[in-house]
Amino acid sequence: MAVDHRGAPLRRVERPAPVAGPGELLVRVEACGICRTDLHLLDGEVAIDRYPRVLGHQVVGLVEGDGRRVGIPWLGWTCGACEHCRAGRENLCPRARFTGRDIDGGFAEMTVADERFCFDVPAGLPAEQAAPLLCAGLIGHRCLRFCGDAQRLGLYGFGAAAHLVCQVAVWEGRSVAAVTRAGDTAAQDLAGTLGAAWAGTADEVPPGSLDAAIIFAPVGELVPAALRAVAPGGVVVLGGIHMSEIPPLPYELLWGERTLRSVANLTRQDAREFLALAPRAGIRTHVTTYPLELAAVALEDLRAGRFAGAAVVVP
Repeated sequence: MAVDHRGAPLRRVERPAPVAGPGELLVRVEACGICRTDLHLLDGEVAIDRYPRVLGHQVVGLVEGDGRRVGIPWLGWTCGACEHCRAGRENLCPRARFTGRDIDGGFAEMTVADERFCFDVPAGLPAEQAAPLLCAGLIGHRCLRFCGDAQRLGLYGFGAAAHLVCQVAVWEGRSVAAVTRAGDTAAQDLAGTLGAAWAGTADEVPPGSLDAAIIFAPVGELVPAALRAVAPGGVVVLGGIHMSEIPPLPYELLWGERTLRSVANLTRQDAREFLALAPRAGIRTHVTTYPLELAAVALEDLRAGRFAGAAVVVP
């Protein structure tokens, strides 16, 4: 399922099987998670330099030839030589290439990936359950690390990433407040079943002050709301790759040594840490599946909030 130009719908195309080059793996896709970044790419809010492009960057599949099950994440290649790569910040590499943006991704029956950027997935976890770990889980984990030891955590936008982060936070003994769009009782109910102490909407104030908040929804208007909910000395982490404009911020919302910071992409170390953590924390993804040819429907369902948790396409 490929996109031909900015704003174009996904369309089904028939291609020869890709060929793996030196250092690459040819992977038969079992499942690929749907991510809001796919919508940003489709809509042109995150630029694609070369079309046509196959989207999808939460890929789980079997390596042709040896049958290993691997996961392919958003980060697909880095230069290894720039100051960021040398400092362990390869997520900021200016030459980085990303799966489903610069490299054809997993909305396909087969794909190719750099072996250095592929990871073993937790044993015994079905492919459709594992796929959302490859972005929603990894970005959520990175965001949670930037919250430090915050005990009272707010999650703004309770979708794929938040429902995984919630499980980790509860397992770590934190108290979680889940903030959803108005009327999204399904997400609020899911948050409750996953151990959230409170669930409501952005026009409500979580009980007590938060020590930290993570904003996953690409809605700039949530930034002032989260800052108001966070206690002095707290942090608000922006977990998305794209966000609508942030309204003017009265300085009083930042004063009191509050911190506002973004999270960009991920590193291979993030993947190693989180994929080892997931089985220990007993993480389970709440998944809605779609056949590959309905990937466009899955994306529009994501846009409209028609499912709770994560969505996955399967060939």
